[in-house]
Amino acid sequence: MTAHTETHGSVTTVYKVSGMSCGHCEGAVSGEISELPGVSSVKAVAATGEVTVVSAAALDEEAVRAAVDEAGFELVGRA
Repeated sequence: MTAHTETHGSVTTVYKVSGMSCGHCEGAVSGEISELPGVSSVKAVAATGEVTVVSAAALDEEAVRAAVDEAGFELVGRA
């Protein structure tokens, strides 16, 4: 899977987040990232530490980092 793909006017980016261990963690991270402008879906998977974000345009990585920090976790980078 590529870390950044564009299809039908949307961008899918996969990020690596450390510290997620359960469904509550996934929900916290998803909730914060989904509030960023242009985000249409977020899927966090604690088992892999991957967070897949679909957005209207490429997101500013610092904005994603701030959202993940707000949820109490650390953005490692793109997967």
